[in-house]
Amino acid sequence: MPRRLLVSLVSSILVLSLLTAAAPADPLRTYARDTWHSLVAMTDPATGLVADNISGDLSVKSTYTSPTNIGGYMWSAVAARSLGIISSQEATARVSRTLDTLLTLKHHEKSGMFYNWYDPHTRAVVTTWPDDGSTVTPFLSSVDNGWLAASLHVVAGALPSLRTKASKILSGMDFGFYYNPDAVTPAGTHGLIRGGFWDTAPPGCSVADPARAVWFTCNHYDITVTEPRIATYLGIAAGQIPPSAYFSTMRTLPDTCDYSWQEMEPQGFTATHLGVPVYEGSYRYRGITFVPSWGGDMFEALMPDLFVPETSWGPNSWGRNHPATVAAQIEHGLNDAKYGYWGFSPASNPFGGYSAWGVDAMGMDTDGYPSDVQGGKYDAGFGACRAAGPPAVYGDGVVTPHAAFLALPYARQPALQDLSKIKSNFDAYGPGGFYDAVAVRSGTVAKRYLSLDQSMIMGAVGNVLAHDVLRRAFVTPQFEHAIRPLLAQETFNVPAGQRLPQLRGTAGR
Repeated sequence: MPRRLLVSLVSSILVLSLLTAAAPADPLRTYARDTWHSLVAMTDPATGLVADNISGDLSVKSTYTSPTNIGGYMWSAVAARSLGIISSQEATARVSRTLDTLLTLKHHEKSGMFYNWYDPHTRAVVTTWPDDGSTVTPFLSSVDNGWLAASLHVVAGALPSLRTKASKILSGMDFGFYYNPDAVTPAGTHGLIRGGFWDTAPPGCSVADPARAVWFTCNHYDITVTEPRIATYLGIAAGQIPPSAYFSTMRTLPDTCDYSWQEMEPQGFTATHLGVPVYEGSYRYRGITFVPSWGGDMFEALMPDLFVPETSWGPNSWGRNHPATVAAQIEHGLNDAKYGYWGFSPASNPFGGYSAWGVDAMGMDTDGYPSDVQGGKYDAGFGACRAAGPPAVYGDGVVTPHAAFLALPYARQPALQDLSKIKSNFDAYGPGGFYDAVAVRSGTVAKRYLSLDQSMIMGAVGNVLAHDVLRRAFVTPQFEHAIRPLLAQETFNVPAGQRLPQLRGTAGR
């Protein structure tokens, strides 16, 4: 080789090496690697069942788990494989162990649904709550089983060698068991899914169904922007629930004085879809128009979007609403409450226990989820029906990292900035990644990890860095054929192309 060519080649290699060495590691990959470490620590190696939560030092884990937790661990393993954190062989082995246990777990045979709490080590259904010794009447939740089923679809799509096992469990799950065609919303629409059921008589409110030998919950899910829509999607796609059920839920409560107890007066119009009259209501907060969730939190709005490509299938509905929801959360944290941070969703309470955090102004519940420990109250009033309250006063705001991760598809740079500030300015990062929540004015940190919140982080990063890995695995031709046309035909009362500068940067205005 000529000397000049050799020198040029060596120089090129040195420059490439220097550039590679100087290139910073992708923070999302680092966050995902550490988050996965917490999920491994939470998982019983014999059963493959993940605990509900674990202490911040990864030494003490809970002795109970749920269908959602189990599903979250499996889709996290798929994400970890796609991100190169674990090998394909390890992912398959881990998920296979979990599926083997699921196939042996006690469940409700007629519906194919799983109980809400199991001991991850013994596999037994929990009947005495470990934390306080209280009696637990075994319950079978529609939304928790929805997340488990969603994960089974991911497994079937991403790990072909496990498709038979996953499909065997899925084939017995009937979401039509939860569907009540006679349930009526305040808007007058019919057909909703129930919160769940018990197969033994429970204390408190229930509706006995002697023919099925179960006791259903008194409540139904009647709001559109809530996480139970995953169960409705699955039931419709499987032919167990009629497609009209998607339009039976309410975008907002009606705009009449009878419902002036809701957070604010909605604005909208009525459209008809599949014969169902739909009031396309929306709220407006600090110049941003959006369809609200019940509590104003990120989890309700965006968790189903981890699996269902809602924005591309519903460009005039979810495609408008998801960015607006993220923008309004950012606006609240930075420019209204002025916490300096954002991301509000149910998570641990830094002062003990668990709390439903959100942005009060963004939820239909007038007593809705607060963004701070003091419960700062927003009250816009309701036209002539209810006078507005005094301006909200915000105190010790509580942010949870998983909410910022869910926002990644819509505000990647602001989310990365938010997470970086949380990590740098608080003792908020441990051996399993971000701790669950931070009260930002006092600097109090909930130093524990919840498997649900950690699995949302894994799913969000997997989708962003591995080309929508969860969505690609989850969606089947049958599912797309059933669900995509429903999302595509609707237009929310959210303006196309509304100005959302919050999605471009995090500087307060």
